Amino acid sequence: TWHLKKIPQIVRERTFSLDSPKFEAKTKLELNSVCGIECQRKLPVPSLSELKDLLSYETVFENGTRTLTEVNVLGAVLDPAGNTTTRRSLRKKRQIYGTDSRFSIYDKRFMTNFPFNTAVKVSTGCSGILISPKHVLTAAHCLHNGKDYVKGSKRLRVGLMKTKSRGNGRKRKGAKRNGMPSFQWTRVKSTHIPKGWFKGVSGDIALDYDYAVLELKRSHKRKYMELGISPTIKMMPGSMIHFSGFDDDRSGQLVYRFCSISDESNDLFYQYCDAEPGSTGSGIYLRLKEPNKKKWKRKIIAVYSGHQWVDINGEQQDYNVAVRITPLKYAQICFWIHGNDENCAQG
Repeated sequence: TWHLKKIPQIVRERTFSLDSPKFEAKTKLELNSVCGIECQRKLPVPSLSELKDLLSYETVFENGTRTLTEVNVLGAVLDPAGNTTTRRSLRKKRQIYGTDSRFSIYDKRFMTNFPFNTAVKVSTGCSGILISPKHVLTAAHCLHNGKDYVKGSKRLRVGLMKTKSRGNGRKRKGAKRNGMPSFQWTRVKSTHIPKGWFKGVSGDIALDYDYAVLELKRSHKRKYMELGISPTIKMMPGSMIHFSGFDDDRSGQLVYRFCSISDESNDLFYQYCDAEPGSTGSGIYLRLKEPNKKKWKRKIIAVYSGHQWVDINGEQQDYNVAVRITPLKYAQICFWIHGNDENCAQG
């Protein structure tokens, strides 16, 4: 069951203008030397003043201008347990683990209907998910490498799978017949990235804040997926998660997968879902029952950060990681969507 939780408040304090970004960074879908499972255990719990700093955010607008918004955090409960992790199974190797368990979605009836039609393609080479009539959730490193915004993010676009063919009704050659989706591209009006992403990258990369929200220039008029607070592994049916994206090795195809989570920290899920670059930024979701109802509902509980390399005892090891939607992150993303905290009291 989805359990309603009281959400901390994110309140805007002041906004500053910053210099325009250079937009010269290269898109890098695999990160090296990130803070991994062992490293997470040693991280101290951030103080309230540190949280305010981490949850302050940059906004880049379509015309290249940039602002920094400082925030206050009200009603946050700091967890004294720290970044504990739950070890479930031994680590496996590589992005495709043994038999490839991914499913390519070819049938238009599935591809253009919920939940698969909430998956979108981001023009920098990543995936994302629709979270409101005008907003898309994706990974921060798809847009920013920690020092500068990536080249393609200056004229950022989002591709939504087309549901109807234009013209006189005749099928065009290629994409429509072989089940490949075609895209309707929409310009991005603004991009929000938490300051925690920039701070983490300044030294050892911390993935806890590897998420971003894109505001589209116009509404997409289709069903989107709501945000949910990420439950612990024990509270998930079979510890299973699901996500769909546009993996690089299956060009133009929508790829769906599900798998169980192996480890968790306060902010991250460690899992071995089969995935290739391109699916980075996908929304990870669960299907649970609504409180006091028999109705089931899917909600996004994490963002797929991708296949990452970590330095463990002097050795580079790999895993797939997802950034959990914690109550604080829910409050921030909800604030970005609505522009206030009134609509974000419970999640």
